[in-house]
Amino acid sequence: MQAMENGNLADRLAAAGRWTVLVILALVFAASNNFDSISAIVFVVVLVWAVALTVLNIMSQRLPGHPWSVIVGDGLAALILFFLAGSNTLGWAALLSALSGGIYFGLLGGLAGAVIPLILMAVGLASLTSSAVAFSALTLPAVFVLLAGAGAGYGVRHLPRAGRGQPNGRRESQPERRSRPTAAANSPRTLYSVLASMNSTLNYERVLDLALDVSITALNDTEQTAGFMVSAFYLLDEDDVLKVGTARRYTPGDLKNALPGLEGMVARAIKTNAPTLIQKPVEDPELRRIVAMHNCAAAYCYPLRTGQQLHGVLLYGHPTPGFFNDNRREVLEMVGRQALVALQNAALYRELQQDRKRMAEISEEANKKLARDLHDGPTQSVAAIAMRVNFARRMIDRDIKAAADELYKIEDLARRTTKEIRHMLFTLRPLVLESSGLVAALESMAEKMKETYSQNVLIEADQRIVEELEMGKQGVIFYIAEEAVNNARKHAEAEHIWVRLKPVEGNIALLEVQDDGVGFNVGAVDTNYEKRGSLGMVNLRERTEMLNGRLKLESKEGAGTRMRVWVPLNEDAAVKLRHGG
Repeated sequence: MQAMENGNLADRLAAAGRWTVLVILALVFAASNNFDSISAIVFVVVLVWAVALTVLNIMSQRLPGHPWSVIVGDGLAALILFFLAGSNTLGWAALLSALSGGIYFGLLGGLAGAVIPLILMAVGLASLTSSAVAFSALTLPAVFVLLAGAGAGYGVRHLPRAGRGQPNGRRESQPERRSRPTAAANSPRTLYSVLASMNSTLNYERVLDLALDVSITALNDTEQTAGFMVSAFYLLDEDDVLKVGTARRYTPGDLKNALPGLEGMVARAIKTNAPTLIQKPVEDPELRRIVAMHNCAAAYCYPLRTGQQLHGVLLYGHPTPGFFNDNRREVLEMVGRQALVALQNAALYRELQQDRKRMAEISEEANKKLARDLHDGPTQSVAAIAMRVNFARRMIDRDIKAAADELYKIEDLARRTTKEIRHMLFTLRPLVLESSGLVAALESMAEKMKETYSQNVLIEADQRIVEELEMGKQGVIFYIAEEAVNNARKHAEAEHIWVRLKPVEGNIALLEVQDDGVGFNVGAVDTNYEKRGSLGMVNLRERTEMLNGRLKLESKEGAGTRMRVWVPLNEDAAVKLRHGG
């Protein structure tokens, strides 16, 4: 016996038949004048079963092994009504399982759904009574139930010929059937239109939604069977877990359910980088967690990968076992390829927008930092120079020697202020970086730190690494190093600060800034960071993100501080860093 191809249509037909039978049984039982409290409870239990199946059908949900579960449930409901309601006239209750069997499994299913409960009813009657009257009361319902089960099975198997899919249920003529547009005939034009709409958008979230909508549109035939398809767009997050970006026909709980992608169909699709089809997804170790997949007889997964980078997967499920045939899989692969391109374009555009925003924020913070440094340094010094000049002017008439000493001090302060201003100008725009490269810029920074603040900064840089870095990245690395050194100078009370740039395994460069200062509690500082005026660490993290790198800060009170930034030299290295390599 094979299940009916369109599972959702079968559910609707079974629900309609079930309620019809229950209304008939209620009328028959009411006419028998045997209605009591026990009978009422029995009817309520059966009605709850019918309501539950109807609600599932409205929500397009199904039980595990739905056709068999429904037939067994209807058969039990028929036996409960027959034996517990206290009326032998309820042999008609076998109509419940007969109609369900016929609708789901055709002629043989209808006969089996009728014969099995009727035999159990007869055996039960034989054990309870030997009255011929009781058996005769079961004869007419038995004949009718057998005919109804056979009729339901035969009718459902020939339902397409009777005009299934026609709005008015009329029979299609041969010319109409020949001229009816098929999915295959419409798919090129439909695909071109919907794929064009997906590729034309740069909105990341819109791409996710369009990918699923395009899948349904492209697969829909005249019977709209793709509308019953469960679909989801999973995206890989920073923890290497697949999380739902958007979905169709998922329950609220399913939307929160992440897939590890470590076993089952999804893991196999990711590992082989090939589309994967399975039957009975409810038996899959990961898909069984998705309630919507419990109603599906088949599932299909398309991995979204470029090179070594996995972006996510497209996951589909359908109640019909043979729904994902060769033609439909080919269409879904086409949708998957275009979705991947659209996703990359949208991701690049979003990253560009985010980079612009970060650059604007960094520029604004740099301006604020310059204003703070000018206020705390040169501005205070200039104010002090003015006060001391005024003081020296008053001393000239009384003590020329003391006035001359004061002028020497003023000169020294002016020279130091000039050095501070020059150092600020250097950090704002280090011309040596553009003319001589990163190593020369770092060494110049170290010299100016020694000259201006008497701070020992030691540079250890591998020139070979610099040659593999484009000028834009060299500038970002310089600003990260300068910010870290400046933070150490201000807060670490360090005798030495080391700046190292060296290669590490896998086309990755390591920038390391270390000091022998007082150190600090990293956790406590991070916790209270928003309450502080400086955004130094925020700048360091944002500049590291601009490099697609990874930053790690280590410090302990009394043991100095070490900041490390891993910088990828190519795209593969960036992917490796992003996944914790």
